[in-house]
Amino acid sequence: MRDLVAEGVYVAAAATRLALKNKILVEILAGGADFDVDRFLPDARETLLALAGEADADGARARREQKKASRRFRDPYGSHDYSSRDVRNLRRRRKQAERVAAELRTRASDDGELRQLVEAAREAAWADVARNIDRTLRIEAARPDLEPDYDKMREARMQSLRLVDLPRLAAHKRRLEEIRAGGSPSVDAAPGADS
Repeated sequence: MRDLVAEGVYVAAAATRLALKNKILVEILAGGADFDVDRFLPDARETLLALAGEADADGARARREQKKASRRFRDPYGSHDYSSRDVRNLRRRRKQAERVAAELRTRASDDGELRQLVEAAREAAWADVARNIDRTLRIEAARPDLEPDYDKMREARMQSLRLVDLPRLAAHKRRLEEIRAGGSPSVDAAPGADS
């Protein structure tokens, strides 16, 4: 059971890092603000506490199912139709959820743990930015004489242009024309609608 609790906490920490990474990308890169770990501590705490609440809800659901299952002495009809044979499993699931919730609350109250999550999220955000810059530079700097696979990849690039980029551009143009004409843009004419 300890491994399953640790796995649940690990998944929650990964979800928290992802949420923080996205917030950092929006606020720091798009908003132009300076990065400060302390600024994101409340967000980290709030995310962990929300995940602890979800674990509590899972535990409560397992408790309800456990009580119902203890009164059923028949074969189940489906995967979520529990019977008395499932009581032990449901009890284990409830205890796991309760332990995950308790561990997440402990971590949410530890500023050192929160700082580590924010720093990990900052590193992940920076890695995303670095990958995007690298990819953009490779695309912008692509020259046929420097690319050994240029000829092989040309057909794929042209197909992408025909199937993705040109329809997206046409939809965007239709949307702009509708706006200029005084109407509201249609849903299918929104940028990216064809992708």
